[in-house]
Amino acid sequence: MRKSIILLALILGGLTANAQSVVEGTKVTDNWSVEVNAGAITPLTHSAFFKSMRPAFGVGVSKQLTPIFGLGFQGMGYINTTPSKTSFDASDVSLLGKVNLMNLFAGYKGEPRLFEVEAVAGMGWLHYYVNGDGDQNTWSTRLGLNFNFNLGESKAWTLGIKPAIVYDMQGTYPETKSRFNANNAGFELTVGLTYHFKTSNGTHHFAKVRVYNQAEIDGLNSSINALRSEVNNKDGQISNANQRINGLQEELEACRTKVVPVETVVKTARVPESIITFRQGKSSVDASQLPNVERVASYMKKYADAKVVIKGYASPEGSVEVNARIAAARAEAVKTILVNKYKISASRITAEGQGVGDMFTEPDWNRVSICTIED
Repeated sequence: MRKSIILLALILGGLTANAQSVVEGTKVTDNWSVEVNAGAITPLTHSAFFKSMRPAFGVGVSKQLTPIFGLGFQGMGYINTTPSKTSFDASDVSLLGKVNLMNLFAGYKGEPRLFEVEAVAGMGWLHYYVNGDGDQNTWSTRLGLNFNFNLGESKAWTLGIKPAIVYDMQGTYPETKSRFNANNAGFELTVGLTYHFKTSNGTHHFAKVRVYNQAEIDGLNSSINALRSEVNNKDGQISNANQRINGLQEELEACRTKVVPVETVVKTARVPESIITFRQGKSSVDASQLPNVERVASYMKKYADAKVVIKGYASPEGSVEVNARIAAARAEAVKTILVNKYKISASRITAEGQGVGDMFTEPDWNRVSICTIED
């Protein structure tokens, strides 16, 4: 029996260490609970089951080591229903080990299930209160099941139905050489209410957490550092962009407030009328008058869109027909020089004879061709 208990303790310790790697809330002060129990006990054999039943009640305190395994300390008292010197005929103080079968076979989901089953085994001190001289002390073994209903959203309370068999391990051992003898056992049925204290994780139970190996942790740290570097780069880019924006805003404001000098463009008058004079009765241009023709040609070369109107005149001597012919010839003479010598397009030149001129008071001064520039 002692070897079995030692083996159970080793298994509990190993699984507890393993469980601590997958759940949080494993501090020494975590996962404690207190309970009150009430029910009845009756001899397992050789007695009427219900007639021999007597009340039982007790208290207990437990520590859940892992979601699967727990330890508990429990004290039970059995009410004496026959004349006795005390109100009790027996008491049992036990150290219990508990195995949550649901979590053992189906795994822990992160919080207690609504309904769970625990297997309970333990040993303790059994004391009989006897009329007369000398009470009796022995040791007991308890085997049972707890059918637990975890109540509330936080699962802080548990209502349990707890059937168990309690063996008197001394009993008739000297005669029968059997510790687990049904003739020295009682069937106990109690209902218990348990309160689970809040743990360091903020709940009333273990919280399941993901376990990371060192390679995963290193990978996550690298990812975090890379993200931090990206954030720093983005911050730098944002800072540079803000500086550029501020600079552009300053330039824009400067442009808005800048006083732009107004340039007044004065269009100079183009070449004035150019006058070419002729001898009496002649329509050829004298060499002395060529500068006046060239002046017109130079302007027309400089301004390709300019045109010129040449009007020829005659003095009043002679007949009207002769004067009209001479006036036209004088205009054509100037046009011919512009076209042939200065290569001015004929389409840009209009030559007209105006007959006798009267622009000047002196009659001789009216023997001219007047060149007028048009835009």
